[in-house]
Amino acid sequence: MSETGTGYRPVDKDYFDRRGLRRYAGVASLWALGVGAVISGHYSGWNLGLLAGGWGGFALAAVIVAVMYLCLVLCIAEMGAALPHTGGAYSFARAAMGPWGGFLTGLCENVEYVLTPAVVVSFLATYLSAVFETPPAWLPLYWIGCYALFVALNVWGVELSFKVTVIVTVAALGCLSLFWITALPVADFQRFALNIGAGPDGKPVELPEGGGPLLPFGLHGALAALPFAVWLFLAIEQLPLAAEESLDPRRDMPRGIIAALLTLFVSAALIVWLNPAVGPGSYKLASSGEPLLDGFRATTGGMLAKVLALVACIGLVSSFHTILFAKGRQIYSLSRAGYFPRFLSITHPRHKTPHVALLAGSAVALAIMFALWFGMGAESGSAAIQGMLLSMAVAGAMLSYLAQAVSFIVLRWKHPGLDRPYRSPLGIGGAIVTLALALLTLAYQLLDPVFVTGVLGVGVWFTIGIAWFAAVGRHRLVLAPEEAFALQAERSAAV
Repeated sequence: MSETGTGYRPVDKDYFDRRGLRRYAGVASLWALGVGAVISGHYSGWNLGLLAGGWGGFALAAVIVAVMYLCLVLCIAEMGAALPHTGGAYSFARAAMGPWGGFLTGLCENVEYVLTPAVVVSFLATYLSAVFETPPAWLPLYWIGCYALFVALNVWGVELSFKVTVIVTVAALGCLSLFWITALPVADFQRFALNIGAGPDGKPVELPEGGGPLLPFGLHGALAALPFAVWLFLAIEQLPLAAEESLDPRRDMPRGIIAALLTLFVSAALIVWLNPAVGPGSYKLASSGEPLLDGFRATTGGMLAKVLALVACIGLVSSFHTILFAKGRQIYSLSRAGYFPRFLSITHPRHKTPHVALLAGSAVALAIMFALWFGMGAESGSAAIQGMLLSMAVAGAMLSYLAQAVSFIVLRWKHPGLDRPYRSPLGIGGAIVTLALALLTLAYQLLDPVFVTGVLGVGVWFTIGIAWFAAVGRHRLVLAPEEAFALQAERSAAV
């Protein structure tokens, strides 16, 4: 028993043999994993922030969030190369702050990676329903079908999973590029993007002729849009979860994640500029479940828009597939080390993929979606999935960013001699900026009634997780690679 109240159980060789992974990914695969995980946020979700700040307020929020992600990604690039374990954020925090720090950080990411695919598949179902003109009652069938298909693809093998990731990510970027090309000739920024104003009661109103103020709700509106702007970059931090399936994570992880972020900067800038600048404009776009489809309707119209919208689903498919990958590895890593029930980390005997973790995480997500759907009714339940669950995912992400920034600072301080193949050029200053902006975003979540409900939901998730770890998990830890590394680092620091 350690002084932190945790204990390690001995396991035989068969334990790790039944939990093996297979190396395959290079820089291109890691780049695709990073871009693919995020790209759905350029198709749907980000637009919900337009009513909070107007176009200018949202654009300012997007710049602030981009700075936060730049600082965070440079921290992750350094830690991911120095600690190349599947645990990702959990393993960083475990090495820096002990078992409890590792578990709580892992729990933050668990909220994000279980719920984000649920939000993405909800948007995907909305797109499919619009394309095929199916009734709202069919939406749950789309959810089940998508989960069944893409969990199967992820289970089938890491080679297939990464090949699909590269293909759908490139296709998703191609679809966005097609929209940007068709939007440029017809974009009317003043008329459409600036068609939100503040009414006498301070609430958003539509300006039929456009030409509204850049910041209709001032700086406060821009800050209120921060949680929505996160959707433009959410989940890029998942790359270190592929460390044990990367051919050379110490070299390739920093290259892959930085290249992915730069790609996303370009894509985010273009979609935020052009999507609101064509009909129906910012005001109506802000409540749309398929903003890119609305954009295609304005630029191409008719049946061609439907065909393009079907193609546009590839972006949502890309993120759904890649975040499912991350969810499986995240649950697998915490389970392999004993933080979650150990059976969840058993891998497929032939394909060497964490099939139990994938199935369990997907079952939890679907159960939550169906509980909201049937408990609140179709319309309200769908809104809760795309609103409350999105806010829970963002809250979990912000808390994990705080933990990762603290981990970076502690590792620099406690383990200055740690071999770091890549060093963040921003150093501790970048981690401090990440801390400040993540705290600011979290604070503005608490000022929004919809987001408050989501944050309370995260609190319930944490209560259940902490009760499990306090009563059971902390007494049944296993010396998984990240645990063994952390203990060795602690001994070295004590010498």
